[in-house]
Amino acid sequence: MTKLLQRKYFLLLLATLSCGGKKPSTQQPTPEEKLPPTAPLPTAGLAGQRVALTPLTLVGAEDTLRWDSLIANRRVTLDKSDSIIGTLLTARAPEVTWVGPAELRRTAHRAAGVATPPDQLGTAFLRGGQLVDVPDPLRYQLRTLVGLAGGRYALIPAGLVFRRRPGRTDATAELSMVMVDTRVGKVGWRTIARGDGDDPWTALTRAVKSLTPGVP
Repeated sequence: MTKLLQRKYFLLLLATLSCGGKKPSTQQPTPEEKLPPTAPLPTAGLAGQRVALTPLTLVGAEDTLRWDSLIANRRVTLDKSDSIIGTLLTARAPEVTWVGPAELRRTAHRAAGVATPPDQLGTAFLRGGQLVDVPDPLRYQLRTLVGLAGGRYALIPAGLVFRRRPGRTDATAELSMVMVDTRVGKVGWRTIARGDGDDPWTALTRAVKSLTPGVP
């Protein structure tokens, strides 16, 4: 190598080191946040038992989805969500005798003054991730209603939220599910079931199906 080339090489190396030796960075897309998996519904331990399935009382959607017209009627939205949840659980977990919202309402009506109507239960409070002990008066209300319905456990859809996750064009349904042993007033199982779809009902259907992953 000639002295001239050596000098040019040295100057190039010096310039590179003065810049930290770094290549020009290109902005990479932010990777999609990894969400915890949905915990399967513990149906094996509930086989042959009557399990109360309470009605959904909380539903919402991020403004960016522009789904106001689809879920504007709260009563219609809640009833349709309850129907999807109940129908899928009955079909996909038939080993459990599900006591759905309609039957719970009839039970409360027959015991008016004693049992709280299921649509008036403060079950949305249970979506708190670390809650184990169900506080009164909800604890007493659940024990009374579920006892009258002939069971011990209650599967509670504590809340349904539709979100748009980064990098996706469709929406994700996040369904908070909680299992309560109403005799002792404790949460024994909880998860967030997720499903994607271009409309609320497709996303919710896929979320509920994720609770029983071994079923087609």
